[in-house]
Amino acid sequence: MQAVLTDHLTAPVSEELRALLVFVEKVNRASNEIGPADVATAKAAGWTDEALYDAITVCALFNFYNVWVDATGVQDMPAPMYEASGKRLAQHGYAPPPAPAAPRPDPPGEPER
Repeated sequence: MQAVLTDHLTAPVSEELRALLVFVEKVNRASNEIGPADVATAKAAGWTDEALYDAITVCALFNFYNVWVDATGVQDMPAPMYEASGKRLAQHGYAPPPAPAAPRPDPPGEPER
């Protein structure tokens, strides 16, 4: 991970992932310059239109979050809270477990249980 953060162009990752990282970097730094050649390069490395759409969406969403957090003054969580949150998500996911089904009433004429 640190190698990717330091320099994604020389990090020990697959060429497929490197192509996506190059695409995502351009999405983040010069989204108004993304064109057919950028899409073609990423697709030639194995990425589908859907995967690129998802990557663009995630980048846009996190850019929104970062701007919103900065502008509203929301404070970052301390590292132990991120760790606890990660453990909770790993164990339980994002959605709470389904609520147990309510007991069904006895049909008319049946003895009580």
